[in-house]
Amino acid sequence: MASQNTPFSDLEALRNTQASGFSTNPILKLKANLAFRSQWAELNGAMGDLGTYIPIVLALTLARDLNLGTTLIFTGIYNFITGAIYGVPMPVQPMKSIAAESISDPSFAVPEIMASGILTGGVLLLLGITGLMQLVYRFIPLCVVRGVQLAQGLSFALTAVKYVRKIQDLPKSKSLGNRGWFGLDGLVLALVCVCFIVIVNGAGEDHHGGESTNLNDQQRKMEEDATIKRRSRVRNKMFSIPSAFIVFVLGVILAFIRNPKVVHDIKFGPSSFQLVKISKHSWKQGFIKGTVPQLPLSILNSVIAVCKLSSDLFPGKEVSVTSVSVTVGLMNLVGGWFGAMPSCHGAGGLAGQYKFGGRSGGCVALLGTAKLILGLVLGSSIAQILNQFPVGILGVLLLFAGIELAMAARDMNTKEDSFVMLICTAVSLVGSSAALGFLCGVIVFVLLNLRNWTKGDPLSTIWMRGTS
Repeated sequence: MASQNTPFSDLEALRNTQASGFSTNPILKLKANLAFRSQWAELNGAMGDLGTYIPIVLALTLARDLNLGTTLIFTGIYNFITGAIYGVPMPVQPMKSIAAESISDPSFAVPEIMASGILTGGVLLLLGITGLMQLVYRFIPLCVVRGVQLAQGLSFALTAVKYVRKIQDLPKSKSLGNRGWFGLDGLVLALVCVCFIVIVNGAGEDHHGGESTNLNDQQRKMEEDATIKRRSRVRNKMFSIPSAFIVFVLGVILAFIRNPKVVHDIKFGPSSFQLVKISKHSWKQGFIKGTVPQLPLSILNSVIAVCKLSSDLFPGKEVSVTSVSVTVGLMNLVGGWFGAMPSCHGAGGLAGQYKFGGRSGGCVALLGTAKLILGLVLGSSIAQILNQFPVGILGVLLLFAGIELAMAARDMNTKEDSFVMLICTAVSLVGSSAALGFLCGVIVFVLLNLRNWTKGDPLSTIWMRGTS
């Protein structure tokens, strides 16, 4: 009997044929990149990046008068375009170092934020179009990349635990005291959400039924297979529940319950588009305080680490560091002039969206469409709703995103690779600088290779083994 192809098998075949190069039919490639693997899973995966996106954007909106409506519109467009280009749940996140500087320094206002984003984007675009980013990617050891990923993942997880345990003042990025056990944003609510996601999603493993190994009793084997199939159907239905989406919707409902008067603060219509006036002083401060500390983080986590993680999670769908560097550059060179938050891709967002079921570009395209609609319909008034969103629930979503990113480091099998990775991670966490951790990791990696070289091993072989 001839096998019947399903739409999903045809789609998978199309993806596989396009993985090695550019498709001669852009429409087919676009369709394949945006098509859902599973509707509920992709919807669930779209929620995986909100744990980092909402707190940062909300803090800048309330503390520095960032135009949230414009940011939603531009990041929504970015989400849709990157999903269409890459065919994986490539995230769009705020540039964290620039955001941290703005929150901690009142003089670092919107013009300085936009100047730093435009300058950072310009440098990344230059590195991409000249091919220098590809050169950097080829020679950075894998164990150092894993150290950056592990540090970023643990940083997300620690921040998530702080969100759950402590009452947060997001606009000032400060903890105000221990969170109570009960209430609409209490510890019990957060713990219930954690348990719910763990039960539904587990550790992210695939759930397959086992096979009977009793070869002497065919009847018993058939009965066991039938039982396993029935159990698998029930478990698959249970595991297809969009846990992150349900948790996020619960948070929105609780936001209105916590402050019903927030309905009166909602104003319909998009925010007005205005060009940001950037003075010479703003360009200077934006470069010194924003671009300089942001660049290492963008190169390491937003380009190199996200490309490596993408190749790990989606074998055969190679994401070029050149294209990622170019898209990050273009995003900020366009949106920065209109007051949109400086944005980049991030390994943490990719890990979070993958953790909750995102497997295609349609996942982030769906999220981008939602952002675009909210930006056009509600504008900046949506900040009043997000300000009432339970921070503990945001912490839960961020926790799983951080853990998923940190788990990428589990493939370090040799003691030397693990040694370099952990030094890079420790310095990054304690020094609060991915660039410093990266530098220390590279130095230790070189010293270990020189030590092995003195034992007679060819240096080129040692280095290529470390960078493969």
